[in-house]
Amino acid sequence: VKLLFFSLLTSTLLSVVTGETCTDPAITPSAYTTSDAVISSESVFIVELSLACANGAQSVTLYADVNGRQFPVTRGQDVGKYQVSWSLPHKQASSGTYQVKFFDEESYSALRKAQRNNEDVNAIQPLFSVNIDHRGAWNGPWVSTEVVAALMGILVYYMAFSAKGTIQA
Repeated sequence: VKLLFFSLLTSTLLSVVTGETCTDPAITPSAYTTSDAVISSESVFIVELSLACANGAQSVTLYADVNGRQFPVTRGQDVGKYQVSWSLPHKQASSGTYQVKFFDEESYSALRKAQRNNEDVNAIQPLFSVNIDHRGAWNGPWVSTEVVAALMGILVYYMAFSAKGTIQA
């Protein structure tokens, strides 16, 4: 009786914990990246997407991989809405295209196993991927406005002093 109860409990938990499998995903992505490094300490990347599966799956568990780093994907309150975000120091977040690979539970498990066994992770196919264009973060003007104002003040003073000397001569 205990064994039957344990196996029934285990199978029930597994069915609740595991997410649905998505077949033939249709996505509508949108992305945001930090563009101003003056007001932030790191470059932030946010990918939001709507996911519709051909088989009608609605509670798909997703994971994201960006340049070998994995991140959990959060499910939004609306059905089929997902979001993943991460940050990098500005110097590491070079401008260019970032490929975000999305994995379901099965392919993510295969990816983690390949990483642990030092196997080729490129052989694991993602469920889908999204490319993000990051233009880099603007670090502000080369010369601060305070320096420009000080130089202008010195220039105006010099011109006024020169004009005074010319008038008195």
